[in-house]
Amino acid sequence: MDVRVTFLGAAGTVTGSTYLVSWGNIRILVDCGIFQGERSWREKNWQPPHFDPASIDAVLLTHAHVDHVGMLPRYYKLGLRAPVLCSPGTADLAKLLLLDSGRLQEEEAAFRSKHKRSRHDSPLPLYTEDDAKSALELLKPGPINTRIPVLDGVTAEWSLMGHILGACSITLHIGGKKIVFSGDVGRYSEPILVDPQPVDMGDLLLIESTYGDRLHEGGHLQDEMADIINRTYRRRGIVIIPSFAVGRTQTLLYYLRELKAAERIPDVPVIIDSPMASDATAIYRHHPQEYDERSKELLQRGLQPFTVPKMFFTREREESIKLNSIEEPMILISASGMLSGGRILHHLKHRVSDKRNSVMFVGYQPPGSRGDWLKRGNKTVRLLGEEVPVNAEICEVSGLSAHADRDELLRWCRACSGTPGRVAVVHGEPDSARHLSELLGKELGWNSFVPGYLDTITV
Repeated sequence: MDVRVTFLGAAGTVTGSTYLVSWGNIRILVDCGIFQGERSWREKNWQPPHFDPASIDAVLLTHAHVDHVGMLPRYYKLGLRAPVLCSPGTADLAKLLLLDSGRLQEEEAAFRSKHKRSRHDSPLPLYTEDDAKSALELLKPGPINTRIPVLDGVTAEWSLMGHILGACSITLHIGGKKIVFSGDVGRYSEPILVDPQPVDMGDLLLIESTYGDRLHEGGHLQDEMADIINRTYRRRGIVIIPSFAVGRTQTLLYYLRELKAAERIPDVPVIIDSPMASDATAIYRHHPQEYDERSKELLQRGLQPFTVPKMFFTREREESIKLNSIEEPMILISASGMLSGGRILHHLKHRVSDKRNSVMFVGYQPPGSRGDWLKRGNKTVRLLGEEVPVNAEICEVSGLSAHADRDELLRWCRACSGTPGRVAVVHGEPDSARHLSELLGKELGWNSFVPGYLDTITV
């Protein structure tokens, strides 16, 4: 019997990571990500899936970002009852992210209904918080670096990739074939988590290509951060940092701790105004087995990698509102990192008109988004229904991405043993995927290709 792989997402785009592996009567999903970005992709979340969720025998997750796990509650709603296997860190973060995603789906549906901003008379959520709770019951975390049984005749092994806590590649043994799913490949020599672990290649490799055609800028992150913070402090202003709650916030806290320890920045309060960031940081603290040597050495010295002097987490809405009355210098970290919603919009509305303050971007801002609008130097920005003057200093610290760049992807491939029979370059925009595919052929002599959405191949 042939083993077949169907590309149900992250093919022709960078989101919606979903792959269906079929062998005889066995059906396995590797990731079940939600589509984000352009409407043409987002609308696919609402379309009937190209498989019967009730027919799935097992789900394997690489990591807990919503473009890899965000459809799990939707598929549960449509009949999925299979075990969902993943790393312990992924299980913990998925509980946090999927419950939040369910709440957001419900809130958006209620908003659209109230303000008549839907093509439907009674807009419904993609799924609810209760759907997410039910789906989470399917999670079965297992050991890392151990080949474990999935189904009769099928085994899998998870290997740490350093992208976020719990992020792994998956080596799937099925029908006499070996298929490696890279998941999202992390950075080398970055703080907190271990470097991407090499694996043994087999018959097929699916490798991400988010940054497959370019290199990360920067290399002097702490210098850039210190300059912005010190400039703002001299103006007696506040540094506002839009940040992703998972991964990016923890990295920021690590660097801020180092800068304060070296007395390179003033000992101002650091406020993390995001309940999810608070919970995610606690989860990171519970998984020191994934730390790199630098972070483990800190623990041995009685220090916490993410504990900064004068650090405060705010959870309640009332606490968040009170922050607006503070006029003394501070560093204020809040979600969302792409300014798509959340408490950061309220802080910007209150602070962005004050020339003493700074807005420090630490992540990608999509073209046409509020963040892109600010970075382009526009003098006003629309926030919560109002056009607000922009007088604050707008800054960007580059190089904080959690994705491997072109050279780091090649470095991981070279570190792995063996030559894959074929390589499917996925999880990238078309130009990025095509560039990496050509590079793998030129540099490594690998037989690589870029699959299209809904393509099926025989392994």
